[in-house]
Amino acid sequence: MEHATSSTSDLNRRINHKGMTTIDDWELALDVDQVLRGQGADPQIIRERSPNLVEIAERAVAEGSSLLNPQLIYSRLELESVLHERLLLSGGGELRSKLLAQHLSPAQEVVLIVCTVGEELDSWIAEAFKSDALFALSLDGLGNAAVEDLANRACRYFEKVALDMQMETSIPLSPGMQDWPVDHGQDQIFGLVSAERIGVSINKSRLMSPSKSLSMAIGIGRQLVSGGRQCDYCVLSETCRYQDHYV
Repeated sequence: MEHATSSTSDLNRRINHKGMTTIDDWELALDVDQVLRGQGADPQIIRERSPNLVEIAERAVAEGSSLLNPQLIYSRLELESVLHERLLLSGGGELRSKLLAQHLSPAQEVVLIVCTVGEELDSWIAEAFKSDALFALSLDGLGNAAVEDLANRACRYFEKVALDMQMETSIPLSPGMQDWPVDHGQDQIFGLVSAERIGVSINKSRLMSPSKSLSMAIGIGRQLVSGGRQCDYCVLSETCRYQDHYV
């Protein structure tokens, strides 16, 4: 059994008949500042100006953490060739994106990942909005923070996998980044990963359900461009005031 990181407990890994793997025993560590950032707020400013919102965020962590069911499914596919902006994968899979070609063309493998913290939190948020909108917003921030934490832990997991192979990983790339539109990217990933096995689906607008879910691609190779940040390729990079938080 492999271990993701020193901060992650023994992981339950199940490989289905299509060669995809699920990991469903993640231990997330969330704090109030993460919840506030998950709401789009600056924790320092909120602590100075609105201590009541800090108390609500503390309640969200205390009551909402037990609602989280973090899990992911991934598929590791060999990169067979690159034709212009098309990445041809083992088994006949294909990814199309200028962004992916730029970052993943030197890779030996591409890892396609879908992760989620489950649907129970979505139900609680919807119910909370009926009577306590501020608490519902804090629960929403908790969900955003949780799926981000899960994605970061997944990235560290594959960094270790690559290191054991004397390789390195690319930055994670998600549909919706520059030169990888959501409608194209989600269709590509969900066409190659059986995300329904962890209860995740996409609708006609390519929005994921449960809502606190995330999809991404990571390259594994020996000559990858591993520098840079996801924020550098985000469509909000010129206006986002929180990008300095993400390193």
